[in-house]
Amino acid sequence: MAEKRAGREQDSFLGAEVEENLRAAFDALPNEVRVALFTEKGQNDVLNKAARDLLGSFAKISKKIVLSEFDLKSEEARKQNVTSAPTLVFDPQRYSIRYLGVPYGEEGRTLVGMILLIGFRTGNMNEQSLKVMKRMGSGRELKVFVSPTCPYCPEQAINGVRAAIERPDIVSLEIIDIQSNQETANRYSAFSVPQTFANDILIAQGAQPEELFAASLEKLEQQTVFIPETDAEIVETDVVIVGGGPAGLAAGIYSVRSGLRTAVIERGALGGQVATTPVVENYPGFARVPGKTLVDILVSHALEYVQIFQGEEVVEVKPGERIEVRTGRRKYIARALVLATGAIYKKLDVPGEMNFMGRGVSYCATCDGPLFKNRKVIVVGGGNSAVTEALHLHHIGVQTVLVHRRNGLRAQEHLAKNIFSNNIEVLWDTEVVEIKGKEKVSEVVLRNNRTGEVYPFPVQGVFVAIGYEPSVDLARALGVELTPEGFIGHDSHHRTNVPGVYSAGDVEGGYKQIVTAMGQGTEAALSVFEDLAHPYWTSEGGVAQMNKSR
Repeated sequence: MAEKRAGREQDSFLGAEVEENLRAAFDALPNEVRVALFTEKGQNDVLNKAARDLLGSFAKISKKIVLSEFDLKSEEARKQNVTSAPTLVFDPQRYSIRYLGVPYGEEGRTLVGMILLIGFRTGNMNEQSLKVMKRMGSGRELKVFVSPTCPYCPEQAINGVRAAIERPDIVSLEIIDIQSNQETANRYSAFSVPQTFANDILIAQGAQPEELFAASLEKLEQQTVFIPETDAEIVETDVVIVGGGPAGLAAGIYSVRSGLRTAVIERGALGGQVATTPVVENYPGFARVPGKTLVDILVSHALEYVQIFQGEEVVEVKPGERIEVRTGRRKYIARALVLATGAIYKKLDVPGEMNFMGRGVSYCATCDGPLFKNRKVIVVGGGNSAVTEALHLHHIGVQTVLVHRRNGLRAQEHLAKNIFSNNIEVLWDTEVVEIKGKEKVSEVVLRNNRTGEVYPFPVQGVFVAIGYEPSVDLARALGVELTPEGFIGHDSHHRTNVPGVYSAGDVEGGYKQIVTAMGQGTEAALSVFEDLAHPYWTSEGGVAQMNKSR
């Protein structure tokens, strides 16, 4: 089939501002990016058209993008071993990179990132990751399962692209949209995204920092700690904030506005739990706003002020007059430390939960919900998070049952009313005692707390939304005192018992609301500014006075 440059007959649907920004980026590429689109009439026609329109719009923007389209029965499809439509194959003369599905929604970021990296013909990996990649001597067939609704997926997909570009001799990559390729997702039991397989071995569940991805790829098993082979770069600053959720980002903004050099370190996705909240209805100024949209606004604002180091996990902190913070990449030296480490999802701690994690057990309806369309699932919990997750799943076509151990919901009245108005079934006074299945979840065992009855309940998915546990491992290692409930203890200025160490956000307990976390981050930053100007710990009895006020 003849090659065509850039969807000449198609109208742009990206928007003028987006199109102009993309044009500037693509025109700056030193090399053409060739994309082959494989389609088949009568197979996924809607998706084929969506892929054709999207790629055509990109190609129309810049002559650096060269788009060709082939039928799935063509010789080119046989040559490239393409068996499903739509499939995108990128620069096949140099790399083995393909996308199965349509990169829309969150995956639009993956598409743009792929084009830029391929256009520059570099994975742009850091020195530590490159050392790992260069050590690998045998082939790696990568599969990264993603979803257009998952904000974490682009990070992991781009990790795969970087690897395939840096080592085209041994690394091949398939990015697989689970919505367009449910049969493949079922075969790999990839019911939670992102999931990454290398040589059909599961090497990662969730998004990883670049170095951990490279290490997992090398060792063919998920790695949780990466130790650099040489000393990392040293960053000297006034304040280090650990955590890039609402509290940490607000603290970063106000710290810099106070004149303090500041670094925010976040090991995962920016925005914390808000990034995976389908809809936020109680944030002042927005009647309804998707959680990811709210995060994008907050992050964009924060980036105007503070330097953010994403994808770095703190592995060690040494307190003192000059606090040393070490991550897998570098060392930070600061005068003050703010712990805004947030909270993590609570587990049910029942048999089968860990075995079926990612194979029917999920903690994020936004990320994993679309795969369960027209299937039956339960949502466990009775608070705001559980009700929000249940409503989201219901509205995207998932048969949803809410399971709650009490006889009344703890969620806000407005949310609770929506459960009943949408006729979502609720099992009251009921707990999950076991999760069963073979390769994936097929049923749960429930117990009625009122009658004592224990019975099987067939489902294909279990979404757990029973609250959060504070992330206090770092605080505990520092000797920070915790409350009886396990949260960080602090005074009214967010000072902990360790001089120079502060806290903010969900890790402190309290109401666990976005606006509350941001207010606490702001207060902590202003306290840091005042204390660095007049250190309370240098005054006689200062620490004792602080502890007395806690």
